[in-house]
Amino acid sequence: MSGEAAVFARGLTRRFGDFTAVESLDLEVAGGEIFGFLGANGAGKTTAIRMLCGLLPPSGGEARVAGCRVGRDTGALKRRIGYMSQRFSLYEDLTVLENLEFFGGVYGLGRAELAARADELLPRLGLDAERGRLTGSLPLGYKQRLSLGCALAHRPRVLFLDEPTGGVDPVARRGFWDLIYEQAAAGVTVFVTTHYMDEAEYCGRVSIMVQGRIVALDTPAGLKARTGGADMQDVFLRLVDA
Repeated sequence: MSGEAAVFARGLTRRFGDFTAVESLDLEVAGGEIFGFLGANGAGKTTAIRMLCGLLPPSGGEARVAGCRVGRDTGALKRRIGYMSQRFSLYEDLTVLENLEFFGGVYGLGRAELAARADELLPRLGLDAERGRLTGSLPLGYKQRLSLGCALAHRPRVLFLDEPTGGVDPVARRGFWDLIYEQAAAGVTVFVTTHYMDEAEYCGRVSIMVQGRIVALDTPAGLKARTGGADMQDVFLRLVDA
């Protein structure tokens, strides 16, 4: 991989007492890549993402994200990444616009920049007509789009999406992925976890994690050729069962 990786990890490990949630994670993700980070529940995906985002200190190993050393350059790392957690974390008693302004302000955007960013993002998210609506009254698909917008407000270099389309209908999922493609085309690195195996086909490369370790990493086509799987669902089951 040429140039500095947007996401880099070597031997990244996290233990909770005697339990090892992530063991010796080695990873390089290029700028502008859409990288799928797959695994069953409890495989260690969210723990790994929280370490890469600087939210959880590693027990061992090293990592760099967007040119920042994880665990050392915390302030710079926060400004250079966006994170959308698998649990809806916006304020339901604020309007769509107020949520976007609040999270943009947390990342240091001034009033004029926030207004310009809202005018840019809300139409792209299909939320321009909803800017004055209370977030708690939105359908789930709209809430997910707003979460993405809040993660993008400060123009991050790397975007971490932890199961961003959970519970969303297939049409809304497809639209959400159109937005992800736009970000990658603009040079944003997208690091995404999902339980929908058809979404793995949308990624440039995919890793599969089992019990805290990456057991496979390749393009979707490469993984299907390696395992003989007919699709990514088949690939995933073969690797996890093995």
